[in-house]
Amino acid sequence: MAIDELIYRIKYLRNPSVVGLDPDLDFLPDCVWDSDASDLTSASQAILRFNCEIIDAVYDIVPAVKPQIAMYERFGANGVNAYADTISYAKAKGLLIIADIKRGDIASTADAYADAHLGRVNIKGMRTPVFDVDFVTVNPYLGEDAVAPFIKSCRKYNKGVFVLVKTSNPGSGQIQDLQVLNQKVSDFKDSGSKESDLTKSISLYEHVAALVSEWGRDLIGESGYSAVGAVVGATHPKQARRLREIMPHTFFLAPGYGAQGAKAADLVKGSIVNSSRGIIAAYKNPKYKDKFGPEQFAKAARAAVLEMREDLRCLEI
Repeated sequence: MAIDELIYRIKYLRNPSVVGLDPDLDFLPDCVWDSDASDLTSASQAILRFNCEIIDAVYDIVPAVKPQIAMYERFGANGVNAYADTISYAKAKGLLIIADIKRGDIASTADAYADAHLGRVNIKGMRTPVFDVDFVTVNPYLGEDAVAPFIKSCRKYNKGVFVLVKTSNPGSGQIQDLQVLNQKVSDFKDSGSKESDLTKSISLYEHVAALVSEWGRDLIGESGYSAVGAVVGATHPKQARRLREIMPHTFFLAPGYGAQGAKAADLVKGSIVNSSRGIIAAYKNPKYKDKFGPEQFAKAARAAVLEMREDLRCLEI
């Protein structure tokens, strides 16, 4: 199972970090561009060069990378090609891929998303992989219908999924913290909650957490964690501790570390922690700027990963 492979690599490397490959053009130094070209093709090519150098610098010290598909889609077909080529290059280096796609739709649309990113597409009887990543992020707002096709692919192709539960953005509470009444007791079985508490109002994110725990109940690997994981922002430490009680067998993908303000002390065990611009744009950080110039952006990224690894020692599995 992909989740077992992820846990193994985290243990082997002693590093629960994932590098977010979210390349904004402002992060790209002149050295990755072709002269003064300024079209969609040249931008996409520059992004791919940038990503490949970052990957070359960190592949031996991190278990996975997390490309955010929107940062590529904005450049159209050329950008999507750069996304696909980034995935292929990272896989060739032995990295696991967590595709941050945040898809959430129903029926044939959900099936199509799952086929493209985790499964296979049927072309005249031939089952062909497309992006073929190891994990994806999904949005559960449309209910189980939107998540089920991805879970089906997890079973069939030994993949994994991270469901949005409590996200790191400041506005997440507008919806995720809403109180839900008349919660069914069955949703919280084995969650650590007392039965007397189960009829009280709870937050929507707690309800989603109970669903995630249930969806992944029969997909728990040898590591003790399920192929159905959860996105739990590092910027909400109190809520993360509560969610660990509800989801004891759910591995967390924790965004919000570093640039968004979260620290190691805010995290719970059983998490892989994302840092994007804090790593890929580290050469712009005053901490690394004097030592590494723009042409050494990849070396600065490696230094940032090593520092992050030391900071996250408390999360060793």
